[in-house]
Amino acid sequence: MNYRHAYHAGNFADVMKHSALALVIEHMKQKEKPFFLLDTHAGTGLTDLHGEEAQKTGEFHDGIARIMADASPHPALAPYLAALARLGCIGPSPSSYPGSPLIARELARDGDRFAFCELHPDDAASLKALFSRDPQVSVHEMNGYTALRAMLPPKERRGLVLIDPPFEARNEFDVLLEGLDDATARWATGTYLIWYPIKDPSVSGAFLDALERSGPAKTLMAELYIRAVDPARMSGCGLVIVNPPWTLKDTLADLYGWLAERLAQGPGARARVEWLKS
Repeated sequence: MNYRHAYHAGNFADVMKHSALALVIEHMKQKEKPFFLLDTHAGTGLTDLHGEEAQKTGEFHDGIARIMADASPHPALAPYLAALARLGCIGPSPSSYPGSPLIARELARDGDRFAFCELHPDDAASLKALFSRDPQVSVHEMNGYTALRAMLPPKERRGLVLIDPPFEARNEFDVLLEGLDDATARWATGTYLIWYPIKDPSVSGAFLDALERSGPAKTLMAELYIRAVDPARMSGCGLVIVNPPWTLKDTLADLYGWLAERLAQGPGARARVEWLKS
C-alpha cells in the first residue's frame, strides 16, 4: 500500500503515533542531558487540511477532529494536545496538522538535536523551508534507511529514532527488519518507534513474529483498530517500540483502549499492547 503522509494527516493513525511520540519525548526530558531524534521518513512537517491531498480523503475528520471535540480527552494525550495548541493547530475546525518533525521540535528543549530525512524532493524542500532558521535541526534529502547507517550512534548517546515509511514497496517489512537490526547493532541503547499499517494482518503478523524470534530485547508492540479487519482498506495500525520507557506499556494500554472507543468507524474497534520481548 502507499501511505504518503499528506493524504492521511490528522487521521486515527497520526493520533495514535504522535501521542506515543509525545509521551516518549516527555520521558526523555526527565534527564537534563540533551537527546538526539532521527526521523527517517519525515514528510513535509506541516499539512494544510484545506489542501488537495487532505481534502481528497478527509481522514482528519475521524481522527484529530474527534479528539478536539471531546470534552474530556484522555490525560495521556496532554503533551500531544499541548504541542498542537502551541503550534496553532487545535480547535473545532483545524486548518493544518503538524507532522512528527514539528511536534517533536515543539516538545523538545534548547540543546536537543534533530535530523529529519525525506526522500521525496518536494516534501524535502518543504521540510527544509520549515526549519531553515533552526540551528538545532538538520534536514536531509535522503533514504531513511541510509540515514540509520550514516547517523547512528549519535554523539549524544541517548535519544529516539522514528521510522515511519510510506509502505510503497512490497518488501517494506523486510527492509524494516534489516534496517532495525543494523541500527540496534550500532546503537543498542536508543529508543526506536516503528509505525506500520494493518491491512492484511498476516503480513504485519509475520513482521511481529520475526521480531519476537530474533528482534532486539525490550520490544513492545501496540496496535489500534478502528474496525474489524477488512482486506480492502486499512483497518488499524501499530507501533513497535524498542527500549520503551518502563511505564509506557500500561499508559498506552489505557490510552489506546480509550482511542479505540472514540475513533471507532465500525464494529471490531479495539486495541492491544503486548511485550514481544521483555
